[in-house]
Amino acid sequence: MFFYQSTINVVCVTMSTVKESADGGHCMWALLMVGLVIIKNGMYPYINKSTVTIPVGAVELKGDFSIPPQAHGLVLFAHGSGSSRLSPRNQMVASYLNQHGIATFLFDLLTYDEDRNYENRFNIRLLAQRLKQVTSWVEQQKDFKGLRIGYFGASTGAAAALMAAAELPQIGAVVSRGGRPDLAMKDLPFVKAPVLLIVGNLDFDVMRLNQKALNELNCEKKLEIVHAATHLFEEKGTMEKVCVLAANWFEMHMQPLELYN
Repeated sequence: MFFYQSTINVVCVTMSTVKESADGGHCMWALLMVGLVIIKNGMYPYINKSTVTIPVGAVELKGDFSIPPQAHGLVLFAHGSGSSRLSPRNQMVASYLNQHGIATFLFDLLTYDEDRNYENRFNIRLLAQRLKQVTSWVEQQKDFKGLRIGYFGASTGAAAALMAAAELPQIGAVVSRGGRPDLAMKDLPFVKAPVLLIVGNLDFDVMRLNQKALNELNCEKKLEIVHAATHLFEEKGTMEKVCVLAANWFEMHMQPLELYN
């Protein structure tokens, strides 16, 4: 395998060189190309990944950074109740954002012991406070100077993201997937960041709650209904639609700070 890299594209070629002939000998099979991948502008073959532990008050939270070259934004993920930074759906969205030049940080909102207390999972004020504290920590890291920060929240994590954004005017954009914005209803009028609410059309109760929450938002806002999707977007092709919608929203609204200012 060899790699060719330039500012325009990256080519990865895998070759098989030998094929046994009928008489038991060997002959060259003319550099058979088994795979050829061309990654064009805007796609990133190398993502810098790291796991960190962040001190938050009396506890420490673990999180995973994924940073593409020349990232033009950073999205913090707030997972839903009973989930964690290892959520496969959030990781899928994060990977898609990485391939579009957006750095991501998936972290645990609660420690293992805290998560065992069921009430903590729905303590939106606590979850929002954790998100604000992690945001403050990230903003102090020199590697992220000049990057606008966005939030991606799922289920109860979406309520925490909206509640935190209501108190942090520097947040560039918020995306909610199957979220419960109704759990932060009193905070919604104070959100300044553009908000995208994504919900499945078969998630009837949550769709109704999102429609109600949309009316409470005074910022730029949009409700996207994904056809044939239930609450967890388990149906074929639905998470792919979430990825595209989220990436488009963040790319539209999260310009670098020097351009924004």
